[in-house]
Amino acid sequence: MHSRNHVFSLAIASLLNLSATHGLIAADSSQFRGPLGNGVYPSAVPSTWLGGVNVSWSAEIPGGGWSSPVSAGEYVFLTTAVADGESGPKGFGDGVQSMGSFFASKAPDKPYRFEVYCLNLSDGSLAWKQEIVSRKPPYKIHPSNSYATESPVTDGDRLYVYYAAVGVVACLDFKGEQLWTRELGAFKTGMDFGTGSSLAAFGGMVFVQCDNEEKSFVCALDGKTGEDVWRQARESRTSWSSPVVWQNAQRTELITCGTGTVTSYDPATGEVLWNLSGAGGAFSASPTFDQDRLYFGQSGRNSRGPLVAIKAGAEGEVTLDDLSGDDLSGKELSGKDLGWVEDASGPGMSSPVVVDGKLYVLGRGILSCHDCVTGERIYRERLKNASNVTASLWAVGDKIFSLNESGETTVVQAGSEFKDIGTNSIEGLFWSTPSATENALLVRSADKLHCIRN
Repeated sequence: MHSRNHVFSLAIASLLNLSATHGLIAADSSQFRGPLGNGVYPSAVPSTWLGGVNVSWSAEIPGGGWSSPVSAGEYVFLTTAVADGESGPKGFGDGVQSMGSFFASKAPDKPYRFEVYCLNLSDGSLAWKQEIVSRKPPYKIHPSNSYATESPVTDGDRLYVYYAAVGVVACLDFKGEQLWTRELGAFKTGMDFGTGSSLAAFGGMVFVQCDNEEKSFVCALDGKTGEDVWRQARESRTSWSSPVVWQNAQRTELITCGTGTVTSYDPATGEVLWNLSGAGGAFSASPTFDQDRLYFGQSGRNSRGPLVAIKAGAEGEVTLDDLSGDDLSGKELSGKDLGWVEDASGPGMSSPVVVDGKLYVLGRGILSCHDCVTGERIYRERLKNASNVTASLWAVGDKIFSLNESGETTVVQAGSEFKDIGTNSIEGLFWSTPSATENALLVRSADKLHCIRN
């Protein structure tokens, strides 16, 4: 098993090589869940911000959006959807109470302005804002979701944004000029919950995963032109997991988690490298990874799905349904030495994270720690006030962070023994996953972006 430091030395070397032609550096949080897309940050960002301590600045963001902020150099980028007279998304409790009127409601009768904000990282001041499109979304969404939930991605030269609610992908330069726009189509989602799969980028391409109830697909767009490099139709129905580019010990893979399936594509060609089926329902959490394994799982309101690890170099078809017995725990997957599965251990909406050979998974308010090599559960502990967490877990150094919707962040010491080392709090409603730069944490609430810095 590669150590975490070894994994980061390889990853940072890769980013430094990339910076020869692009403006990214290793500390930039260029996409959903950080520089690598797995929720692990090599930065020394603060772990304490209780009572406003270390809050460097807070900036008002109009409209509504659960997309994560991304950063490149001196800039922070985030997306939002603004409609006159409309309030932002609601929390768990208010969302449930609104369901009666939601079922009777229709699609919006007024246009939303789908906007991009660029803030200066130093003080939160507005560098520029740009309206990508003004349009009525063709479908309604759950009261707790937003019309700007997909996080953008940057390659250091350009910013790419995606508004799946209206089916638009756009590319901007760092001055806010719109370079190209693509219409990919807007589609109905399961239970009208709305969309949520963020963008990924690699090798001059931008990857879009669009799993819906009508016409699911995944595609690679040319970063310079927006034209299709490749496109693959998918049988998956609605899912909210985001694609990740997994640069592992053997090759680079584009991973997508759909409805009951997880598929690996060659990012250059779209060729399917392997496909796993029988994983249960729709994925909300995104996968995480290290150099040797990919880790993923899903759980719904009334069921807890399996937690699965796939080794680098997997090939062909893998079917969890082929494994006999009610308890799948400890059983190796069929095929070519593919990994392990732990029954009823999958995450909920919060994506897992790996630190020093241990996998941390949050589901139904319970944090589980697993051995990355065997899948064996090391501990299982309930976190305080963690039943309403949608933000993904993140790790900085030897600490694991979990942010609930009320703004409370539990900090857990990484290791074989559970150790709650403190709680931070900040006022607001929080569903968005935070991002970190070299020395700052960016935390988005329903109406503000906060920068936490020593």
